[in-house]
This record gives sequence, C-alpha cells and structure tokens, in this order.
Amino acid sequence: MTVGASKTGLPGANTLGIALFAAVMPARESTGAMLLLLLVGDVFALALYRRHADLRSLVRLAPSVIIGLIVGAAFLAFVDDVWVKRSIGVVLLALIALTMWRRRIEQEQRRVPGGRGAVIGYGSLGGFTTMVANAGGPVMSMYFLASRFEMKAFLGTAAWFFAIVNVAKLPFSIGLGLITVETVWLDLVLLLPLVIGAAIGRLVIRRVSQAVFERIVVILTVVGAIYLLF
Repeated sequence: MTVGASKTGLPGANTLGIALFAAVMPARESTGAMLLLLLVGDVFALALYRRHADLRSLVRLAPSVIIGLIVGAAFLAFVDDVWVKRSIGVVLLALIALTMWRRRIEQEQRRVPGGRGAVIGYGSLGGFTTMVANAGGPVMSMYFLASRFEMKAFLGTAAWFFAIVNVAKLPFSIGLGLITVETVWLDLVLLLPLVIGAAIGRLVIRRVSQAVFERIVVILTVVGAIYLLF
C-alpha cells in the first residue's frame, strides 16, 4: 500500500514499505522484492502523470545518476547493508537541512535553485541510494522540492525518473541474486494492496494544496531517514 501511495500522491511513503520489508525479510533480498513492486507502481504513476514531467531536468540528471547506480551496485556487492542504510540516513537528514536552508536563502535572493552542482550531487546520490536500498525516493524528493516543482510536475518528473532508473536496476539486482522465483510469487500476492495504495495516493493528491504537499514530502523523508539510521 505504501508503494502504491508513494507513486500516485505521497512521495517518500515507500520508505515505510522498505522498513516493513526489511523487518520480515533478509535486508538484501527485501530490496529485490521491493524493486519489482516499485516497477508496478511506476506504471500507475506514468499512467497518471507522464504528461507533466520536466524532461529537460531528467536529461540533465542522467549522467550523474548512471554513475551513482554503478557505484551503488559495486558497493552493494561488498559492503554490509546495515552500515549502508545508516550512512544513507545521515546523508538524507543532512540533505533535508541543506535543502530547507537553500530554499530560504534563495527565496530571499529571489533565485530558483537547480545549478550544476545540485544536479551532480543529488543525481549521483539518488542513483547510489536507489541501487543500494531502494531509498532514492527521499533524495530525489529533496531535489524536486529544492527545484520548486509544482505538484503534478513533481510527480510526473519523478514518475519518469524512477521508471527509467528501476528498469536500469533490474539487471544488477538479478545478477546479484536479489530477485528470485520466490520473490516474484511474493510480489504477485502483494499486487492488490499496491493497487489500493495507489488509489489512496490519488485521492489524497486531489485534496491537498502545494504547501501541504511540500510538508508531506519533508515529513515522510525525515521518517525514512530516521528508519535507515536504526
């Protein structure tokens, strides 16, 4: 349900799903199971918001995201995932503080964020965290928030971003043994809750303002970061 809701209206909610999966499955295997559900959720997101994406932002992000994915795959093959999650949690909390600070400064100076440094930093970190722990959502939410995307542009750009990135992650996850036949059967059982969650997310997004939407993004990102720390 959290995966479905995160794709259609509550960005960052899938981090709660990551926590639940990791609680009942081995951490590495849980990332493979979550990836397949995320791909299904991407279909719903694209169906609803594909026309609202900022495609130029996606093109600018692509090189740094690819580097992050490759580094993340190598990192995942050798490093204990407990420490990986904790380091991602620390980075996320730092990103939240940095994003909020930058938005305040840039608002005072009447400038819109999104320079080359931000693209490289958020893009590479987003690729790395999504490969290692399916935790790219909070990182990219902070980038889209810092770039001041309107709600539908936020969701549309995120829909295309994660659909492309999650498909790119499949070969890595299969090669690392994170996706198995048992994983596929488990995810088939979970399709109905995902659809219900997608309907809930769609219902919520129709009833919230831009300001409330941004607060939801920040709150869910903080919750996700705190989970990864422990």
